[in-house]
Amino acid sequence: MTSTATPERHHQSPRRHRHHRRLTLTGSITGAVIVALDGTVLTVAQPTLQRDLHASFVQVQWTSTGYLIAVASLLVFAGRLGDRYGHQQVFALGILGFGAASAGIGLAPGVDWVIGLRIAQGIFGALLQPATLGMLRATYPPDRLAMPIALRTSAIGLAAAAGPVVGGALTAHLGWRAVFFLNVAPALVIGVLALLVRIPVPRGDATATRLDLPGAGLLAVALVCLVHTLVGIPDTGWTVGTALGFLAMTAAGLAFVRHERRTTDPLLPPHVLGSPTVAAALAILLAASASLFGTLFIGTYFLQNVLALDPFQSALRVLPLAAMMVLSAPASAVLQRRYGPRRTTATAMTLLPLGVLLLSLPSLSSLLPFLPGPGRPAAPVTTVAISGGFLLLGAGFGTVMVTATAVIVRHAAAAHAGVAGGLQQTAMNIGPTLGVATATMLVSLGATTGATLLVLAAVAAIGVPLAAGLPGRGEG
Repeated sequence: MTSTATPERHHQSPRRHRHHRRLTLTGSITGAVIVALDGTVLTVAQPTLQRDLHASFVQVQWTSTGYLIAVASLLVFAGRLGDRYGHQQVFALGILGFGAASAGIGLAPGVDWVIGLRIAQGIFGALLQPATLGMLRATYPPDRLAMPIALRTSAIGLAAAAGPVVGGALTAHLGWRAVFFLNVAPALVIGVLALLVRIPVPRGDATATRLDLPGAGLLAVALVCLVHTLVGIPDTGWTVGTALGFLAMTAAGLAFVRHERRTTDPLLPPHVLGSPTVAAALAILLAASASLFGTLFIGTYFLQNVLALDPFQSALRVLPLAAMMVLSAPASAVLQRRYGPRRTTATAMTLLPLGVLLLSLPSLSSLLPFLPGPGRPAAPVTTVAISGGFLLLGAGFGTVMVTATAVIVRHAAAAHAGVAGGLQQTAMNIGPTLGVATATMLVSLGATTGATLLVLAAVAAIGVPLAAGLPGRGEG
């Protein structure tokens, strides 16, 4: 965890300094895991929540949509708050607020309360997420950032894998409210530690600048329009409302760029907004997350509706993805040190389209008669293709998350680490929404599962040439 600058930092004993780093890493990982676990366990609990609260399907959707809109629209501004006032303080406020909102949802008397508290949870989640990266950037030297980020990524992968199992067990035995009480205790403990344990770190010149409230407002409007439009595509398809949503997003985005170029204290500093390296890393994260989550969305329907697998059997097929995310993240930190971010990321981004292509093989049964199709049992070759495809996806995505994130955070000055973390988290929130919207739109237009997966493979392939914009070994 991090805090305000004090001269004592330079006189700390090595043992005390290591202790502070461990505390920072523990807080960062715990905060990231709480957010990741919350999203995955909620998905399992939503059907029970709908029945118990007599809610409509649209209301249940808003328990996810409201959170996503709130968190995605505020991440960059929240990162800026951390740069100005200290990441430890913002982290403490975010994680305590997130835990309090979770407890409130567990006690909510109706679905309207759940929706409102989920939006509040999204606001606190926006404060929390960039701070988990900002704390690491402020505590670790740039050349030692990769491994802490890798451990954080592994923990997120483990939480994503455990979420459905934990959520299912809690919902089945204790009800859906237990899902939200799950993260209250760890949020309280880590939040109190963040308030009480003062970890001195240098503080940059971001504290001297004013907060760019007009810029934050314009960016929030652009992101709200984007997320709301993308989320609505699976239900409404391409309509006049969808087109208006994209037009509003474009107008707000252009106004934001114009404002940032003219203001003396921009929300996004010029060296961050105009950095080709940061732009390439963000685009890679968008392409990778869009391809992965779009594939997961369409792949789940194929496993259950075409191959007639039950949810548990489907989960087993996806397990290699989570396992490889956990294993590849720390390995990628070593590879990044040895070969540099450019080669490591290019190789990882090559694995992603290969994994999607492998997953598309069973859906092309009409072209490949030896593979199963509707009404035919799954052959061993299909199991190998599916498990192997998810294995490649996990290895590629886990590596990309570490290398691209490290590049973004490292190439921002320590005084702007929160903004960099906010941009990274924004990409990781927009990408999955974009991927699911793309898959849904293609299916609604009559595309087959195989054709949809081929498009998603092409989306992932975009990241391969983009990796050329990242630093090579020994650079920057």
